[in-house]
Amino acid sequence: MNNASERERWLALHHSLESRRQLPALLAHYGDVRSLCESYRPKNGKTPAQLLDDPDERYQKDWRWSQQTGHKLIAYGDPDYPPALRELPTPPVVLFALGDVSLLSEPQLTVVGSRRPSLAGLENAKTLSRELAQAGLVISSGLAAGIDTAAHLETLAVKAPTIAVVGTGLDLVYPARNKALAQDIAAQGLLISEFSCGMPPLAPNFPQRNRLMAALSLGVLVIEATNRSGSLITARLASEYGREVFAVPGSIRNPCASGCHRLIRDGAHLVESAHDVLLVLSPELQRLTEKTDRPPNERRDKKPSARQEALSPDHRHLLDNMAYDEPAAVDELVERSGLTAAEVSSMLLILELEGWVRSEHHLYARIK
Repeated sequence: MNNASERERWLALHHSLESRRQLPALLAHYGDVRSLCESYRPKNGKTPAQLLDDPDERYQKDWRWSQQTGHKLIAYGDPDYPPALRELPTPPVVLFALGDVSLLSEPQLTVVGSRRPSLAGLENAKTLSRELAQAGLVISSGLAAGIDTAAHLETLAVKAPTIAVVGTGLDLVYPARNKALAQDIAAQGLLISEFSCGMPPLAPNFPQRNRLMAALSLGVLVIEATNRSGSLITARLASEYGREVFAVPGSIRNPCASGCHRLIRDGAHLVESAHDVLLVLSPELQRLTEKTDRPPNERRDKKPSARQEALSPDHRHLLDNMAYDEPAAVDELVERSGLTAAEVSSMLLILELEGWVRSEHHLYARIK
């Protein structure tokens, strides 16, 4: 045990801890993971210290997995562990990850819905996921059939990253027909799970998975769900965590719309377009944009007006790179300004709301 690495200790604790709810209090009491592993005594099974001295097969399987190229174990004590998950009453001890873990710090929107959606539901999932991804949000979902799959696929189709939070070990793919999709997500986005290798798709896993999706995102968008859908669990958790909840209405004759109508009656934001989502999230996106450390642009074509002086340097910089009579797409403005797609998209929304720019068919121009 004395020679164990910090990461090995966290993994041993993952296998020994009887309840994730105990983790924050135990760490506060013992001070660090080393002391906790030396002192913790579960009622059943091996202690962390025993696991480190005599690893069982489950521990060894997870450790071997984490040592493979492209595989990562994110422990509760790591700098890149998502702060939003530390705030959960039951935070994961470790996360298993495949892909770009930096995406966990990007603004995310979770898109969920029916596993057996209507054609209209699928089309809504594709359109909204595509437009919101192009606006700079990272689209997250659960890799399930139906709406989840459509959200992931459409996001990948526009060369944007997507995150899949799964309810199995990352050595398995559920449903199996999404194996190629999971590989594409790992290459262009991120797959994460709190479950050990070999964990099958057991029913209790998915509500646990849903709490991670709700916590990691700025909000949850539900596209078609019955009143007994797991998507409503994700939406309820999002509301409890202080996240925004969005729902797409549907026909009163479509049973898959009943859950969305219930959410709207309970206060969810009604969504007819991507703009409805961005409008609600704009204050949070603005806050995230202002947190970025970017020096003001040194080049100015002309002295800014008094009204422009009220804008942040980055907003003025973006305006300086826009024309009055030649509308430009987001990717063109990204290239001109040197800002990220997420920054440009959130700034454009603010500038449009304040009357600085106009948009038409996803093209943007300044207003004289």
